[in-house]
Amino acid sequence: MNASLAQASALNRFGLGARPGDLEAAHDPRGGLLRQITPEAARLPDHGLPDSAAYLREELALLRELRRGRQTDAAPNDAAARRTATNGRGRLRQAVARELDVRYRHAATTPHGFAERLVRFWSNHFAISADKRAAALYAAPMEREAVRPHVFGRFADLLLAVEQHPGMLRYLDNVRSVGEGSPLAQRAAARRKLGLNENLAREILELHTLGVDGGYGQTDVTELARALTGWGTALPRDFERDGEIERAFVFREAAHEAGARRVLGRRYGESGVRQGEAILHDLAVHPATARHVSRKLAAHFVADDPPPALVERMTQAWLRSGGALTAVYRALIDSEEAWSPHARKFRTPDDLILAALRAAGTTAPIATLHPLLTLLGQPPFTARSPAGFPDDATPWAGADALYKRVQVAQRLSALAPGARPDPLAIARGALGARLDADTATAVRRAESARAGLAVLFASPAFQWRS
Repeated sequence: MNASLAQASALNRFGLGARPGDLEAAHDPRGGLLRQITPEAARLPDHGLPDSAAYLREELALLRELRRGRQTDAAPNDAAARRTATNGRGRLRQAVARELDVRYRHAATTPHGFAERLVRFWSNHFAISADKRAAALYAAPMEREAVRPHVFGRFADLLLAVEQHPGMLRYLDNVRSVGEGSPLAQRAAARRKLGLNENLAREILELHTLGVDGGYGQTDVTELARALTGWGTALPRDFERDGEIERAFVFREAAHEAGARRVLGRRYGESGVRQGEAILHDLAVHPATARHVSRKLAAHFVADDPPPALVERMTQAWLRSGGALTAVYRALIDSEEAWSPHARKFRTPDDLILAALRAAGTTAPIATLHPLLTLLGQPPFTARSPAGFPDDATPWAGADALYKRVQVAQRLSALAPGARPDPLAIARGALGARLDADTATAVRRAESARAGLAVLFASPAFQWRS
């Protein structure tokens, strides 16, 4: 691949899209990506957003207000309780909107597009959905608190941070998982049945680590689920007893199923919270995990069906380094396959909208972007399953989906700053050597500047990350 094509690939396929002036400033495509392999590149600027413990405290305060409203028989207080509920839920919705505003404004403007794409890759790998009310408030904070700090660390640390985050624990119901023989289950036996929930354990093995063909069985799922009993979040009594809670994660020994566990043939002695942590550490460096996740990374950055030789080199880098993600990223960047003229990815709706904002050198509030993302089928943090949003072209490239992209391209063209933007200059700044003659001609011949931008954003050249 020649240098100009490589520059476009570094910014558009490895990154989130070129901003005005980026292509002119880029002279070392591989080096530019390697220089982003630093924790600072993945850090979100401080916007004073609350941590998850603060969100838990706010949720619990709202529940107390609602409970007090329900405990009174006076009719006037029924209306007051409804107002309290409406106002409280409104505050939580506003908190989610603030989180998304910060996230999208940063993605549209950051010079570290490769680092930010990695953040989004891992958020989707460890997908939780805001469709589930219990997890809705914690999806964006999980990205901030669990994903960003570990994007350039060891996979074992990333895995542990995610699985202990309240977003994941609530989304996959581990907060309700109680060991069958635990003290809590024994005390509650006469009043209500408490039991094991295997959702988190199953998705850890199937999606987060080994993969569906990773060699585990149902017994491994059950044993891991037992090891994870007691992993939960702070409750009202924790705040009342301890005041300020530093971590939203809480290990409840009374809910833990005591005893040794055997997962993938290895025995783990009883050690409370450390038992589950030890299992996760071993899963993080397992060969099946290295291969499964390396293939997902290669598929995200290179092609829907990535070259097997590339996946193997990334897998070996994972195993040699003990799951050091920077080693895996370097193996990807250093490979010839990653820079092949044939390497390309179809932009997801999230990719498309961010690339258009970056190309135009603008931002937009989430109130503007959310309807566009919803129309295209990818509203933020609302994947329909723990598998996350699809990363291949097929689900996004059907006839109806392409028609909606044309509609969205027209609306995106209105967001470009200035009374009369120059669509051809924006096309050259966004695509560089990837701007083909047909697209340039169509943009140039459009009846207006805004129409020219719509043509650009809807063009095949812009729909693909090449």
